[in-house]
Amino acid sequence: MNHHAVPSPLDHIRSIAGNLNQDCACFSLDMDALHQSLHADSVLSAWWPHWQDTHAHLFAASGLFVSQTQLTAMQEAVKVLHEVMTSPAWRQHALAAEPALQRAGPRGVFMGYDFHLTESGPKLIEINTNAGGAMLNLALTRAQRACCDAARDWMHTATDVTQLEQRWLDMFAQEWALQRPQEPFIPLQGRARTLAIVDEDPASQYLYPEFLLFQDLFRQAGVDARVLTPQDLSWVDGQLQHAGEPIDMVYLRLTDFDLSQPAHVALQQAWASDACVFTPNPQTHALHANKRHLATLSDAPFVAQLGLQPQALSVLASVVPPTQLLTPDNAERLWAERKRYFFKPLSGFGSKAAYRGDKLTTKTWAQISQLPYVAQALIPPSQRVVMVNDQRKTLKVDVRAYAYNGQVQLFAARLYDGQTTNFRSDGGGFAPVFVTPT
Repeated sequence: MNHHAVPSPLDHIRSIAGNLNQDCACFSLDMDALHQSLHADSVLSAWWPHWQDTHAHLFAASGLFVSQTQLTAMQEAVKVLHEVMTSPAWRQHALAAEPALQRAGPRGVFMGYDFHLTESGPKLIEINTNAGGAMLNLALTRAQRACCDAARDWMHTATDVTQLEQRWLDMFAQEWALQRPQEPFIPLQGRARTLAIVDEDPASQYLYPEFLLFQDLFRQAGVDARVLTPQDLSWVDGQLQHAGEPIDMVYLRLTDFDLSQPAHVALQQAWASDACVFTPNPQTHALHANKRHLATLSDAPFVAQLGLQPQALSVLASVVPPTQLLTPDNAERLWAERKRYFFKPLSGFGSKAAYRGDKLTTKTWAQISQLPYVAQALIPPSQRVVMVNDQRKTLKVDVRAYAYNGQVQLFAARLYDGQTTNFRSDGGGFAPVFVTPT
């Protein structure tokens, strides 16, 4: 805590979380504990000695304090959003144009619900399938120490993380059972299951260390896990294969969400034929993460037709910012009102080609106004003060809830400056979330 900070006239009404986020700018990350938590002597032994050269902004040195009220509201929002977006009425709406996706199967691991925190409660910014960073954030959350007396009483994790690796393994087993109910995920005898963690050029991905941690977790549980590119896989005799061996399950980290790219034809054939279990999969994205849904969820007349309970309607109205599709009919109005909106491409991911309206140039607008975009009401992020080179620096904050089947498993924050989360901000990166009463 900075004991030399000038008292604010608002201090008597500011929340505990607000006080800590503004005034407690010292470090809580314990590097020795992080080394141990990441298994850096074994799994990440080649990466750890150089990680600060390549990933200097992956982990923030300070945590984020969030009130129990805000956390409870996010948990309720995730539950309601999941219930709505897996309901028969929503499935019919979301999958109407894609009958091939109309089937039972896995729900999708590691759903990510991103929020900005406001005085009127959390606001949903985005829903992601294959949300990255969960394993890294678990290690980070476990590698914290109280930075000062003022923070020590409030450094409680927002969720129970004691047995989270086992819960994640159970989650993959549940996904398997939804498609292969008669076959155990981990056989008692015979060939071990093969699981492919698939992404484009995984070793070059910023979160590649997480792939290695997942591979180790699966292998310790008796699953033959492999980190692969789509090109490592082939479709042979009705099987998805790697090096001549069948692949039983795919943990899909690709951002080609519908597997439509020509280079991914083997994956598409395996998914379409149920030859192996995919999680998440094209249906997961179509149901939950198409950005068109942000407009639908904020469309009160449409949502009213879904037959929801009043409480669910109230949650959606509170948490989903007004969002609309960018069309030729409203383009002129949205340009005039652009400072009130954040513009996102329907097919985008990871903040790519997304723009704050007040930062848009006429040249960029001429381009995006011809493309499929949504305009989401601009919700300024909350802030966290950190120390960088002995100077106080204010960073922006979003909070991600990692969830499965509507239940939040882990909260994590991302600290950044600039328009969007970028893992390039001094003092920024992933940050643990600690819960305070107010």
